[in-house]
Amino acid sequence: MKKLLLIAVVLMSASLASYAQLPTFGIKGGVNFATLNASASSAGTSVSVTTGTLTTFSAGVFADFKLGGISLQPALNFTGKGGKQEEDGNVAKINLYYLQLPVNIVYHAPVAIGNVYFGAGPYAALGVTGKQKYTGGGVTQSEDITFGSDAGDVKRTDFGINGIAGVEFKNGFLVGLNYDLGLSDIGNDGTSQASTKNRVFGVSVGFKF
Repeated sequence: MKKLLLIAVVLMSASLASYAQLPTFGIKGGVNFATLNASASSAGTSVSVTTGTLTTFSAGVFADFKLGGISLQPALNFTGKGGKQEEDGNVAKINLYYLQLPVNIVYHAPVAIGNVYFGAGPYAALGVTGKQKYTGGGVTQSEDITFGSDAGDVKRTDFGINGIAGVEFKNGFLVGLNYDLGLSDIGNDGTSQASTKNRVFGVSVGFKF
């Protein structure tokens, strides 16, 4: 049984190697529209609130390992997340910046102008810097975000699912959309009844070399 399994693995590896091409590399950058989703439950009642949209940015590099019409596409991005809330002329903003590693499985469909692509996969992100800002009553207050495990800190790690779609033109120019669905609680309120999660919709342009 072990020999049969070994033979199967060898044959599969040889088959993949015969289809695999040298990886291509690219760059992307764009605008993020970020929100924070906060939920809490108590005494059998659940409440979920989403902040207003914070406009921020992302920039990064990626590799594309193609196997026919499908490719494995890891990337490394510097990406902005967070949220904004406005009420009675008062504005509160939370800006969070992460180094994010998504790994997507991407399908490419040939069209006259190049390729249409779409894919999805997991991501892991590491918080590197952040700032919270409050403006109201003619006064502006600003302070740095602290990443850590103490009450009031933002957890440094964020995990979730990433989806992408777009068009790759024949000259290598890219226009794309992406969505990050945060699955991990980035808050530190000390209870399991409340959680805060990242949500990001992005529009980007790029170039594949």
